[in-house]
Amino acid sequence: MASINPLSKANISFSLAMFRQLSEDHNTTNIFFSPFSISSALAMVMLGARGDTATQMAECLKTQDCQEEVHTLFQQLLEELNKPRAGFLLSVANRLYGEQSFLFLQEFLEQTSSCYKAELESVDFRNNYEEARIKINSWVEKQTQGGSHSRTISVSHDPDVLHILEQRFSCWISVFLLLIVCSFCHKFMYHHLLLPDKIKDLVGEGILNNTPTLVLVNAIYFKGTWDQQFLGIRTENAEFRLNKKDKRPVMLMRQEAKFPYVKIPEIDCQILEMPYEGKELSMLIFLPREILDESTGLERLEKLLTYDKFMEWTSPEKMPLTDVDVRLPRFKMEEKYDLKEVLTRMGMVDAFDQAKCNFSGMSAAKDLYLSDAIHKAFVEVNEKGTEAAAATGMFMCNSSGNLKQHYFTADHPFLFFIRHNSSMNILFAGRFCCPE
Repeated sequence: MASINPLSKANISFSLAMFRQLSEDHNTTNIFFSPFSISSALAMVMLGARGDTATQMAECLKTQDCQEEVHTLFQQLLEELNKPRAGFLLSVANRLYGEQSFLFLQEFLEQTSSCYKAELESVDFRNNYEEARIKINSWVEKQTQGGSHSRTISVSHDPDVLHILEQRFSCWISVFLLLIVCSFCHKFMYHHLLLPDKIKDLVGEGILNNTPTLVLVNAIYFKGTWDQQFLGIRTENAEFRLNKKDKRPVMLMRQEAKFPYVKIPEIDCQILEMPYEGKELSMLIFLPREILDESTGLERLEKLLTYDKFMEWTSPEKMPLTDVDVRLPRFKMEEKYDLKEVLTRMGMVDAFDQAKCNFSGMSAAKDLYLSDAIHKAFVEVNEKGTEAAAATGMFMCNSSGNLKQHYFTADHPFLFFIRHNSSMNILFAGRFCCPE
């Protein structure tokens, strides 16, 4: 296996570690989140962390081995993700909103600008937080709905247009909102919201009432069409097995095509890679052959899914192009998490402790700390898309000899990951175990 960028290794390790933590708290329900958006926004915060606070954040983000270059590596990765391309939309954007009367260290502002393209806009949080709220929401709307540039999102609120879009695309929208409060309130609130196109206001009324000093916003958006599309006429009603006893109706999409595919005997699991048009991004689906435990059937897989196993099982050398009969649910999920406890369990303790935290790299003030971490995520997967490109190129290795058709019937719980293939970064991760 080719060597991997140390930041990509850190991001994958962080993704899987957070997945395990969320699974402990939500062991029989759907899970969906954007680990990349969480890690990149926390990295901006880490720019201003010092001492034990910085050390613990690095341990949480798994960046100890590349800490001296972590922000430069994030800069390079963000530039790669934001390159204009045909076939799908992928955009990552950052922004700072600072209380106009508060002094931030110039070095912190310069680094957030150069590494994360997060420019500072001065706002009046103390006297007019409602105007600031509207301004932040306007920026988010522009990043997630505006313009004709290939790196922006064009989404209408017209119901008919929304229906068309829902039938054509798999899409994810992620927005990170971080609020730092000092002086009387001494709070640093952190929101990560991954929003469907129908949600208009990122910052709800009352969120800014505690008078934040600094708001950091990160937005990531992906809208892709399958490289091999499903035909809607083949979608059928089916039963989804939640566990050994319970079932629920689901719409099951179906197609037969060549996909990168592998069976992992040690965990009795199939892994399928479904590329999006252009093949720069893929959905990786981990499907146990049967439900063997007393819950979702995923417990053993989730416990064994380490960085080394993930890289071994999903390497292109292990996943030859194979004839596969794919049956996959059409699904939509919207999930919300309080990540404060999760991040604390992952080692980020001092950042939430007003007496111990050290964010002196942001300001000479000694009273900044992280108070909350809230994450909301939305995903929708459908069958339609633009016409598939020719099936050539990227995944041709070891394709000979796989003449037998394999069946991949996702009518029971599975894990899925959206991966940026060239960097191997996991942009989104989820568990589907209960149709809504």
